[in-house]
Amino acid sequence: MRREVEIVNKLGLHARPAALFVRWVSRFKSTITIWKGEEKFSAASLLDVLTANLNCGARVVLEAIGPDEHEALNKLELLLRSFRDEERALN
Repeated sequence: MRREVEIVNKLGLHARPAALFVRWVSRFKSTITIWKGEEKFSAASLLDVLTANLNCGARVVLEAIGPDEHEALNKLELLLRSFRDEERALN
């Protein structure tokens, strides 16, 4: 199962939100991959997520394969959207 999402955080998916994202990914039984163009990155690896260089406005595809794939994609998309307000929360 795949879903296209946009990175909406003005700061991109930097260390703090990337770490939270990876923690959430570890809750699911499904294998979750981030596709950026033709490149794929393990969503369960903080190093991979940071290496993907997910800047604001980047459109990526989340792919989940496993028993809870639908729930995983729904929750991870909501999490990524919630990062939109991170900059305001830091001020």
